[in-house]
Amino acid sequence: MSEPAVLTQIETGYRVITLNRPDKLNAFNDEMHEALRAAIDEAEADENCRSLLLTGAGRAFCAGQDLADRVVKPGEAPVQRNSLELQYNPLVRKLRALPFPVICAVNGVAAGAGANIALACDIVIAAKSARFIQSFARIGLIPDSGGTWFLPRLVGDARARALALIAQDLAAEKAAEWGMIWRCVDDKILMPEAKRTCEHFAIAPTQGLALIKKALDASMTNSLDEQLDLERDLQKQAQLLPDYAEGVRAFVEKRIPKFNGRKKTP
Repeated sequence: MSEPAVLTQIETGYRVITLNRPDKLNAFNDEMHEALRAAIDEAEADENCRSLLLTGAGRAFCAGQDLADRVVKPGEAPVQRNSLELQYNPLVRKLRALPFPVICAVNGVAAGAGANIALACDIVIAAKSARFIQSFARIGLIPDSGGTWFLPRLVGDARARALALIAQDLAAEKAAEWGMIWRCVDDKILMPEAKRTCEHFAIAPTQGLALIKKALDASMTNSLDEQLDLERDLQKQAQLLPDYAEGVRAFVEKRIPKFNGRKKTP
């Protein structure tokens, strides 16, 4: 039997989802899209899951779309596929909207849609050997899966344009230096460091963190006045959560708080 396209490991307070087509550099095909969607849905349905760690098997994080599924013979018209609308775009939207932090451990090359799916995660930690490649221009396409949205906001217009138009490899250390990702670490400590981050979130006030995600995403398009109003409204929601009351009590009592996470009642 062939290996599953996606592996899930359940840890205390979080899950690890591993893209598992190492012989194809974890490039996406329909099977992997379906398996990843199911794994994420299961994590979201589990109230004990308070963060998600996404990584890849083997020497790559994800090489984007498996182009073997896109081969066009001479003289044939290309088959029009709606994979962006049906697969990639829903995946990016899902990662951004999950009610808990998503950490991406980039263990090797992240190319094309693979690079942009990594950038869709809340916190990106990459191994020093990792590379990010906006490879679309090499085959006459445009960056998709949110690439034209994430890149200018993370690294600025000048760098985003060069990355997209030249399609040059960007080393993980440079990506961290430019602010495209959170951290770059030695290869041998990538997964321990990523798991430590998940362990931090496993005891954090998860519902409050979900509101932080919502506020930050909205700030990309809101005016200052709109953002101030949103902060007011989201803060009202946060103050009604059990974790806020617990956080204040723990502060006054000088002890470590015991947050409920995704459970709405103690």
